[in-house]
Amino acid sequence: MDEQDTAAILPGDVLTATDEETHDSGDHKHEAEVASTGFVRPPFRVTCPVSVEPVLFLSMFSLALQAPLSTQYLWDRISEDLGYNGSKTSGCSNGSVPPDPLQTEVEILTAHWNLYISLGGFSVGLFVVPLLGSWSDLAGRRPVLILPNIGLALQAVVYLVVMYLKLPVGYFLVGRLLSGLSGDFNAILAGCFAYVADTSDRKSRTIRVAILEACLGLSGMLASIIGGQWQRAQGYINPFWLVLATNLASALYAYLFVRESVVPDPSAKLLTSRHYKAIWHLFSTGGSTSDAGGTFHRCKLWLYMLCFFLVVTVHFGSRELYVLFELSSPLCWGSALIGYGSAAQNLAYLSSLLGLKIMQRCLEDSWVALVGLASNVIGLVVFSVADTTQLMFTGYGLCFLFMAATPVLRSKLSKLVGQSEQGALFASVACVESLCFLVGSGLFNSLYPATLHFMKGFPFLFAAIILFIPAGIIGTLRCLEQRRDNRDSTAS
Repeated sequence: MDEQDTAAILPGDVLTATDEETHDSGDHKHEAEVASTGFVRPPFRVTCPVSVEPVLFLSMFSLALQAPLSTQYLWDRISEDLGYNGSKTSGCSNGSVPPDPLQTEVEILTAHWNLYISLGGFSVGLFVVPLLGSWSDLAGRRPVLILPNIGLALQAVVYLVVMYLKLPVGYFLVGRLLSGLSGDFNAILAGCFAYVADTSDRKSRTIRVAILEACLGLSGMLASIIGGQWQRAQGYINPFWLVLATNLASALYAYLFVRESVVPDPSAKLLTSRHYKAIWHLFSTGGSTSDAGGTFHRCKLWLYMLCFFLVVTVHFGSRELYVLFELSSPLCWGSALIGYGSAAQNLAYLSSLLGLKIMQRCLEDSWVALVGLASNVIGLVVFSVADTTQLMFTGYGLCFLFMAATPVLRSKLSKLVGQSEQGALFASVACVESLCFLVGSGLFNSLYPATLHFMKGFPFLFAAIILFIPAGIIGTLRCLEQRRDNRDSTAS
């Protein structure tokens, strides 16, 4: 991280403005306001140059630890209820042998329960996340980092009760609803990325966002390796105790150490339509910076958001199928291999950060995003035909830049709006991200069982085709921007 990035997140600064004169004259005022507000200062200060990275790291660790384990638990419980003994040797010995019909039924029911649980939690979060995200623009970022972690901890408690008492798997839905009512993981994402927008300038924002996403990958990689080995050695209950502890640790860190990046308004209300109106105004007018760009500026805001929606929908939707695809024939992976596969997928967050940093030296951000989309498309095509362990890991390797597109899109969206509109923007991004999970989960979990009879990997091929749409939009917008810049320079 360069000196400018470090200065942006040290405790001495609150907000970074693009105008140096405004920044210099406003520092003393901000510090005075912050000092007079008790909730702004955490009980302890951290002197190292980190801000919300540990919050996102710990939250993602708990999510990545529980996601594949909950799917495997559903598989085992449904197999037990149906009398399926879990032996998949008949399907694994030869890829030409048709799978056991009972195994197919277990696959379908597991996919459907994944769908129901995801739809329940995120349909609630779809309405809560915009409220929390926009409210944080007035009340501060720290509450939005603390409350969702408490909700995720409550979800872990419900899951533990279900496992201890062997309750019906439908009770998992109760935990997801509790998490959704508190904002779920998407609210934490919104708070963290809004915090980075508050504490970075336009030049460094893309790499700062990429660093946050690298935290997602590193924590996910560690959790995947630990989860697979731990589940095989001790079962499901002990890893979920770690999930609970990690969420509580994330909330505690945010309370104790994270310094507020905006001046809180004590009169700010959470349950008000004002937050939805702020988002509507942003996208209906293009924001306060739309006067310079006019209609083209507003169209870019909508089109980049559409690209973000399609890319993240593919990420969420395909990710839910990896475990099911690997559990069943012809791969028939165990928990250890599933853990290694998830780790390989999450390692792409780090390789994407490194690739983005290198490519930014010679390429504009839009072309970096196109390279990342190309890596994702090639990997998904390999997944669609993978029938061996070696080919599956080849697909993971080819996806080594697949996360380069999302930080570019977040950064471009952030740069299109004014500094005072970052909260409303990231509230809408969080809303779209919730919708991405909702649509991705519903689409791919429905598509997978429907296409088992003719092509097991068809959902991955379908995902690759979808990614050509954002690639075309990003490339076209960049060409139009270059044409406008050339025309303006010629006219001047």
